[in-house]
Amino acid sequence: MMNAQQAKIGIVTVSDRASRGEYQDLGGPAIREWLDKALTSPWTAVPRLVADEKPVLEQTLIELCDQEQCCLVITTGGTGPAKRDITPDVTAQVCDKILDGFGEQMRAVSLKFVPTAILSRQLAGIRDRTLLINLPGKPAAIADCLNAVFAAVPCCIDLLEGPRLETDPAVIKAFRPG
Repeated sequence: MMNAQQAKIGIVTVSDRASRGEYQDLGGPAIREWLDKALTSPWTAVPRLVADEKPVLEQTLIELCDQEQCCLVITTGGTGPAKRDITPDVTAQVCDKILDGFGEQMRAVSLKFVPTAILSRQLAGIRDRTLLINLPGKPAAIADCLNAVFAAVPCCIDLLEGPRLETDPAVIKAFRPG
């Protein structure tokens, strides 16, 4: 089903230090910059900056999916093994379905650059009609991961009956079967 509405995309930076103003948020802007280059269809960002706190992150993800009705929510940060890294755990909790292939592909690509990528727990899932994707916190890793998986994102949004996302093939070519 084709939907001509403007896409709303949630961009969530999960960082204790950035949320306290001790550290500049580089992750959220890196996601937005990548999307600005990749998407040719109209979209609007719905940015959030939150601490690594389970109730806050859970409320933020639910709000972006249910109230803001974002077709896509991309998080950055909180995907490692440290005690306060809770992003994938909270994402899995709010999702109806997990799409294992996203995390597998992002880790496979990241391992080509850093051996510690094996420690990353990023994942993707669906809550009702929203696709959620967890990315690492480093801006370079954000681009690597989006380059690795985004070709499948427009098709997934189509299957969820969301707005049609068109991409610049020079940046990333969306794959739509048939």
